[in-house]
Amino acid sequence: MHPLRKLREAGPMTPAQASVILNERVIMHSPVLIKPIVGRELVAVTISNSTQSRDDPGKYVFEAKMDERTTFLRWQGAVEGHEIESLEVLTDDENGLLLERTVAYRPFPALRLFRDRLISLNAGRLPDDMWDYPGT
Repeated sequence: MHPLRKLREAGPMTPAQASVILNERVIMHSPVLIKPIVGRELVAVTISNSTQSRDDPGKYVFEAKMDERTTFLRWQGAVEGHEIESLEVLTDDENGLLLERTVAYRPFPALRLFRDRLISLNAGRLPDDMWDYPGT
C-alpha cells in the first residue's frame, strides 16, 4: 500500500503528517489549478485540505504498481451528496518519498463542487493566480 493511501485511509490528517511522506521538491498537478503546486509545505497543506473537502473519506478501490517508483490509485467518494472519483499517478523518489502526484477527478459537476470547497479551505495559502487564467 502506498504511503499516501495509508495516510489518507487513517483519517483526517494535518499538514505536518502529510509532509512526512513528501520529498522536499514535491510537485502536485491538480485539475482544479492552472499551475502545479511545488514544495513540501504547500503540497502538504493541499493534501490535508483535500481530505476535509468531502462529505465522507471515501475509499480506494484500486492500487497498482506501474513500475518500481510509480503507483496508480483509484478512489471513490462523495462531495455534497454527489459521487466523485479520482485517478492518481504517484511517483516516488529513491527514498520512497512522494516526488510527483498527478490527479484527475470525474464527473465535472462534482469537481466544481470540490474545487469551490478547496478555494475556501486554501484561502491565503495558494496564490490567487493558480486558480484561474488571467481575465476570467
